[in-house]
Amino acid sequence: MEYPPNELAERLTELEIKSSYAEDLLEQLNMTIYRQQQQIDSLILQVAHLKQQSQNAGQDGAARNLRDELPPHY
Repeated sequence: MEYPPNELAERLTELEIKSSYAEDLLEQLNMTIYRQQQQIDSLILQVAHLKQQSQNAGQDGAARNLRDELPPHY
């Protein structure tokens, strides 16, 4: 099926617009994934730090009693 030149130009313009929107969306998705990966990396470090603190607390002697940690006014 052949299209008149002006209709072909319109179709080409529509495809270029759709392509541009798709490229913008892809860039937004890439940035979202990048930010999420940064958050995941940060959370992994925090968990590792908390795990190390927990292990160090267990090695500091006898098990701690939470009542020993109450403020004096209790």
